[in-house]
Amino acid sequence: MRALFTSVLFLVAATLSTAADLTIIRVWPGYRTAESFVRISEYFDKNEDSEAQHIIRTQPDTRAGYYFLVRLKNTTAETTAIRIELQVITPFSTDPKTYTFDRPIPKGSTAFNLGLTGTDWPGTPKDEVVAWQIRLLTPTGTELAKTQSFLWSLPAKK
Repeated sequence: MRALFTSVLFLVAATLSTAADLTIIRVWPGYRTAESFVRISEYFDKNEDSEAQHIIRTQPDTRAGYYFLVRLKNTTAETTAIRIELQVITPFSTDPKTYTFDRPIPKGSTAFNLGLTGTDWPGTPKDEVVAWQIRLLTPTGTELAKTQSFLWSLPAKK
């Protein structure tokens, strides 16, 4: 019985420790053109290095779209496997749309571009997301961190 209690206590402490060790510092939303991702190395080998730039897209073959530049701080001792949940309300639909991505987050400060691309963002460069929420979850679904736009926090109209 004592071993079971110790195991449960350890798991709870590990979960709380992980939650405190991963922080969303800032989110900058905005439209980006395909050209804004072109790097000089592409002129030589024709390949985009999306891993080095930490680019995550809903449709990887399309670059232009609406992006969330997310800056994180991971103070754990190692890379953390997380699930990123992005929920958005767009000018094209009042129903929230959810996108999920599994991604390892390295130790330290990291920035990544999370993009709605292709048919997931049918808008123009002048269109803006109405409201958004980003949640960082463990692979099993436990929430580690969350941030949202001001409009996301407003109560739903009845």
